[in-house]
Amino acid sequence: MRIALLSDIHGNLPALEAVVADIARRGGVERIVNLGDSLSGPLLPLETARYLIDKGWLSLAGNHERQVLEVHAGRAGGASDTYAHGCLGEPELDWLRLQRPALRLDDEVLLCHGTPRSDCEYFLDSHDPAAGWALGLATADEVDARCAGEAAAVIACGHTHVARALRSRAGQLLVNPGSVGLQAWQSELPAPHGIETGSPDARYAIIERSADGCWHAELIAVPYDFAPMAALARRNSRPEWERALLTGYIR
Repeated sequence: MRIALLSDIHGNLPALEAVVADIARRGGVERIVNLGDSLSGPLLPLETARYLIDKGWLSLAGNHERQVLEVHAGRAGGASDTYAHGCLGEPELDWLRLQRPALRLDDEVLLCHGTPRSDCEYFLDSHDPAAGWALGLATADEVDARCAGEAAAVIACGHTHVARALRSRAGQLLVNPGSVGLQAWQSELPAPHGIETGSPDARYAIIERSADGCWHAELIAVPYDFAPMAALARRNSRPEWERALLTGYIR
């Protein structure tokens, strides 16, 4: 069994198309799943939604799907969610409403956006304000706590945009495919921090169960023509997105 994991597309349709072409080139992938945060941002939320709806892949609700719907319900939102909401029509909003933050593919694979218990909790990474601005690898104790007793052989997550493949103490494969569409970001909560990959490449992963029943992960970086998306971010008054899309750095 070979499954492609996509996450954190953030309305970057050209990056998504490059990833899909790379999956087709490699062959043998039986299923593509999307772990959420698909549309939010100053790029192409409507076009990306329509592309994903047409593909019919299983798509999860990330924290930004929830936040876009909160904007629709009249709650104040951030710039990225507000922009995405303003581009979407009722068919796309209805599609968002059907999504769930976590789903089980079978007894072996659990899909979530953040962790099994929250759509906005970091799973494989942590931020220690005393250690600086960047996210760092979560400790084994943190990872085990965030598994929340989940016994699936594979847990796939997104949210941080950091591509990682770890093993829990119980031997579970824990995979974050990284971000398809945004390779650097920053947050002010609960303390200022961010992530920089140092590359504008689109990221995804393939997980595979071999004949002996063991699961393996391949983390993949795909080059694409990022300049038009960076220019679009600039036109939409988001210089931090422009820099992230051009370079994989935010500062």
